[in-house]
Amino acid sequence: MGRGKVVLKRIENKINRQVTFAKRRNGLLKKAYELSVLCDAEVALIIFSTRGKLYEFASSSSMDKTLEKYQRYSYAQLESTTGQPDNNAQGRYQEYLKLKAKVESLKRTQRHVLGEDLEQLETNELHQLERQLDSTLKQVRSIRARHLLHQISDLQEKEKALVEMNKALQNKCETMQLSLETEEGNSNQPAAETEDFFEPLQSNNSLHIDRHNAAVTEQGHVVSSKQHAVGVMPGWMI
Repeated sequence: MGRGKVVLKRIENKINRQVTFAKRRNGLLKKAYELSVLCDAEVALIIFSTRGKLYEFASSSSMDKTLEKYQRYSYAQLESTTGQPDNNAQGRYQEYLKLKAKVESLKRTQRHVLGEDLEQLETNELHQLERQLDSTLKQVRSIRARHLLHQISDLQEKEKALVEMNKALQNKCETMQLSLETEEGNSNQPAAETEDFFEPLQSNNSLHIDRHNAAVTEQGHVVSSKQHAVGVMPGWMI
């Protein structure tokens, strides 16, 4: 039995759809390359994925050349079919050529500014390019100097604000230090008054008792150490 007819429709599964796209895209690019080599044909293939990613193949040196050739062929075919040129199509094609020439000129100027492809330029063109670069360099330096002046001004303002903040903090520290010194002075004042209240006692020399020459009895009488325990010795025996 032969294979039945395959109904082509959108693959609902996202993963399967991506896998199928990758496989068939590579196969299609391969077939386009084989066709261009085997048949010596000019082939251009453009593919956009669902995410907007571009895949292209051109057998010629540039895709733009192939598209330009396609535009010329389409315009000529339309003119030969209708017998008269379509004004709208002709206008669009002329606008396309102008835009393309402008893009090429901008790309060439960009390459020259970057220092590329300068060998093709003549002396006058090189001199003009040099003047253009000098003018651009002056503008860049002027804008850079203006930005630097703005930055310096901002830094000076920040420095001024920091100096004022430092002064305020210094004044606050001095105020707190004076307050602490005042509190310490008030706390030391009662101690001085207490010392003045309690006056020192004066020593009385008349009440001095020699420990070596006297002894105190249990009744509190002071007797000479030379006295005997039995009685008091007379003065002539001392």
